[in-house]
Amino acid sequence: MNVTMSQTQILVIGRHPEILQTVVRLVNNNPSWNATGCLTDQEAIASFDKQEFALVLLGGGIEEESEDALCRYFSVNKPDIKIVQHYGGGSGLLSAEIFSAIG
Repeated sequence: MNVTMSQTQILVIGRHPEILQTVVRLVNNNPSWNATGCLTDQEAIASFDKQEFALVLLGGGIEEESEDALCRYFSVNKPDIKIVQHYGGGSGLLSAEIFSAIG
């Protein structure tokens, strides 16, 4: 998929490869959004440092310690970043969470 400047860049972090792949696909179904999926904290931080994200979507399965460290890192390095928890549910819920966060 070609990334355009008008797309909202979304960093999706999850621990389960199949679920992460599904969430990224669902996010990318909206032509205004472009999702980058990461399975590890290291991948997520590297992607965050390389690209300008408007939103971080935290999936289920992330350990509390990792989640806290990631949220601190993202907030310190980009104070206006939106961070949203996504625990599952259908694509309608996912879209609603994203729309609610990015306005």
